[in-house]
Amino acid sequence: MTPPDDDDVLEALGIKPELSRKMGPFGNYAISLTVICVLAGGMALFGFGLAHGGPVVMLGSWVVIGGLTLLVGMSLADVVSAYPTSGGPYFMAEKLGGKRWGWYTGWLNLLGLLGAIAGIDYGAAAFIGAFAQLQWDITPTPTSTLLIFAAILLLHGLLNSAGVRLVNILNSISVWWQLIGVAVIVGTLTFAPTKHQSVSFVFTHFHNDTGFSPVYVALIGGLLAGYTFCGYDASSHVAEETTDAQMSAPKGMVRSIWVSWVAGFVLIAGLLFAMQDYTATQNTATGVPPVAIFLDVLGASGAKVLLFIVIVAMLFCGNAEVAAASRMIYAFSRSRALPGWESWRRVNARTKTPTRAVWFAVVVPFVLALPALWSPAAYGAITAINAVGMIPTYGIPVFLALRKGRHYESGPWTLGRWRRPVGVIAVIYVVIITVVFCLPQSTPITGETFNYAGVTLLVALLLATVTWMTRGKRNYQLAAAETALPSEAAEFSGGGF
Repeated sequence: MTPPDDDDVLEALGIKPELSRKMGPFGNYAISLTVICVLAGGMALFGFGLAHGGPVVMLGSWVVIGGLTLLVGMSLADVVSAYPTSGGPYFMAEKLGGKRWGWYTGWLNLLGLLGAIAGIDYGAAAFIGAFAQLQWDITPTPTSTLLIFAAILLLHGLLNSAGVRLVNILNSISVWWQLIGVAVIVGTLTFAPTKHQSVSFVFTHFHNDTGFSPVYVALIGGLLAGYTFCGYDASSHVAEETTDAQMSAPKGMVRSIWVSWVAGFVLIAGLLFAMQDYTATQNTATGVPPVAIFLDVLGASGAKVLLFIVIVAMLFCGNAEVAAASRMIYAFSRSRALPGWESWRRVNARTKTPTRAVWFAVVVPFVLALPALWSPAAYGAITAINAVGMIPTYGIPVFLALRKGRHYESGPWTLGRWRRPVGVIAVIYVVIITVVFCLPQSTPITGETFNYAGVTLLVALLLATVTWMTRGKRNYQLAAAETALPSEAAEFSGGGF
């Protein structure tokens, strides 16, 4: 039987095809692998892991959470195959549960994506600051970090405005950069040190700086993996630009998770084996514990090379996240969900890219990061929505598909008879990890140490409720893109913003 044409599938779902379908199966996989980016999450949260359980929790939770994330990804992939649209989770949620499910899922997913861009690119700016300190002895400040952050966002806006072909090329390069980068870092840390930590230390040593009980610390220590395994919904957000999307998008999503699972374990283990001094690594003047390991093992010159590998991977990651977020903004706007939706849903006639949505995805994260000038805690409160916004939106479509029972119709990529047991485990895990994201992470609990994830989740839900009451019930319609805006082609015939 001949598979249905991609555009025919979209039109059957009530969506008018507008975007350029130039992304193949590898490109679809590449964007999710790039967004997960173990060289970003694994490195940025390495210090958190050292304080919250140490090696045994870092590696043990990576194995467990990576495996459970794979189950979530497989369950979500089943639904993506049935609904391969740029809207991703919110479109699936509405089709399976109704308008209100779609609205709340959309707002959580949108805020999570914007928080992710802020967190990824601000983290890249911090790592660039650490590099500048090693290279030119320039001490980073909140102002300099924010300026670097702004420059990174501008770069990502320009690259994404050029069209999906360039984004696809960059993501394809990113896959090899990340995997070869992990191999280079781990290989260097394996052969360069004169002394390594023991196998017993790496796989059994427990360390607790939090003041909480060991059992509790083992639970929250898993956030190193929990935060890293976010963003694989990117494969669904570019489905309208992917060939054979009903198979390519779910396959890309699942593949990105298990490859990241393996690569991340190797990376973290390699860093732990090479660590020379636990306390000194935690308290490094650079503020980046992996850099302390690089310095101890290789000296300044070698450390800068490895740090450069990590920084480039982070830049790839942020660029891919802007691509994914802009497609979600575009889709949510054609459903008339966002204020000013007429503007954000427009597609550039030359590049077939939602250019205005790209700049929306660049400007808003910069605004979100401005509080970092005055308070790291305030910035943390805003970017915490990354995980607590995105993870629930992975579980909601799975839950709704399970709730429909026999009335749910899978796409060509399906778990078949395993869909229900795998889906049940996935939903339970999503609920548990979301609660864990909101738990206190250190004592004493002060304004600087308070975990604002739960607060930001409540604020996001409140925002979704208020916008639903004031405009959602009146304006929101999932398939509002059936008729293109009449001025679109003329306004954008020359390309650009």
